[in-house]
Amino acid sequence: FRYQDLYSISRSKLLARQDMSSVEVEERAEELSEKLTTNEDEPDAQNENGSPLTKNQKKKAKKKAAAARKAAEAETSSECLMEGNQAALENAPKSDGKKKKKGGKQAQQTDPPSVPVRDLFSNGKFPEGEWMSYNDDQRWRETNEEKREKQRLEESIINEVRQAAEVHRQVRKYMQEKVIRPGILMTELCETLENTVRNLIDERGLEAGIAFPTGCSLDWVAAHWTPNSGDKTVLSYDNVMKLDFGTQINGRIIDSAFTWAPNPKFSPLLAAVKDATNTGIREAGIDVRLCDIGAAIEEVMTSYEVELNGKTYTVKPVRNLNGHSVAPYQIHAGKSVPIVKGGEATKMEEGEFFAIETFGSTGKGFVHEDLECSHYMKNFDVGHVPLRMANAKRLLATIDRNFGTLAFCRRYLDRLGETKYLMALKNLVENGVVDQYPPLCDVKSSYVAQFEHTLYLHPTRKEVLSRGDDY
Repeated sequence: FRYQDLYSISRSKLLARQDMSSVEVEERAEELSEKLTTNEDEPDAQNENGSPLTKNQKKKAKKKAAAARKAAEAETSSECLMEGNQAALENAPKSDGKKKKKGGKQAQQTDPPSVPVRDLFSNGKFPEGEWMSYNDDQRWRETNEEKREKQRLEESIINEVRQAAEVHRQVRKYMQEKVIRPGILMTELCETLENTVRNLIDERGLEAGIAFPTGCSLDWVAAHWTPNSGDKTVLSYDNVMKLDFGTQINGRIIDSAFTWAPNPKFSPLLAAVKDATNTGIREAGIDVRLCDIGAAIEEVMTSYEVELNGKTYTVKPVRNLNGHSVAPYQIHAGKSVPIVKGGEATKMEEGEFFAIETFGSTGKGFVHEDLECSHYMKNFDVGHVPLRMANAKRLLATIDRNFGTLAFCRRYLDRLGETKYLMALKNLVENGVVDQYPPLCDVKSSYVAQFEHTLYLHPTRKEVLSRGDDY
């Protein structure tokens, strides 16, 4: 085994390392070669007595030389490897003791959140909501093979709405932890929330985006209030704010809401409404009558009392506000879920989406339209309506292109560059093409709280899609 051969082997092994300079490689290769070189690379041509080797002796000698060559190469490789491993250990960053997951590095959400949710789940499967069994008379569905197969077939549709739900969870977590605070302008609060939704859902026109304007109704205003451009309303410590916003993927809508009220005096009010909403969710199910859900909600909510400024109030359900079924691009799809007894006997059906929401009030428990309107929505059932006003035609084209039958507000039109559109918008309302939804208010000086979740009635069980760690 020649010195030069050993030198070449040593040098090639060392060059594979990243931690040695070219000079160090040459020196170390020479050192290893000298160490491992034996007397000669060829077997002796003669015996000890000087006589020539026989044919068999030559074969044995060659085998011995080949074995020595392999051993030398292995030893050289081993020494190089040991040195390389030692250098790698010295240069490597310290381990935190946790096992690393196989596969590529998983994308992480930024702070503030800006990475689209679909990039955080490389396998394309989004987190499931909370699974709940149906009531006893429907338990057979969980083990029925036909129902289970039907549930598997609808997985792609449900995965879309789960993506919208995950966006909702991440956005509201950010808002609760970093944005909502006394002293913030309501316009800033809404625009921060809406821009975060646009980023996390990777807004793509009607394919993915905001499902309806951000409701941030305060105190006795129960629903449908969002600031118009230029509004100077500021959030205060003693406000009771209902933050109601929606996300959608291909028209599959997540409608979910919670109440922010940092003053602990409002805690019983919030607890009553949260408990009532969860009661409605528990009672919901295939073949359940909507009126039965309303009766259960009312019973729970009215069992709570709240003391404000020395006066005790029974928490009242707002009887003319309801939960509702949800369909693609249609936030109110026809069925209403009452929050008081005495509603319709219509039943829930397999394959339906419902927004279960409850409102509890210290006032009359009845709302009326008041204040300046901000919410609008194209009539879902309207056909072609001849419009004479050119500006109304142009505005309708903008609405069709950007919102379709999803709700919108004035700020959204401002963002699209629309100006001087109020007369055109009024014309669309008067012609029945667009419906307006003014704020809904209880009596002044009262307080209204709200909690809401979207659920889906699978063939086997129900899934509370928007459920999170917060509510």
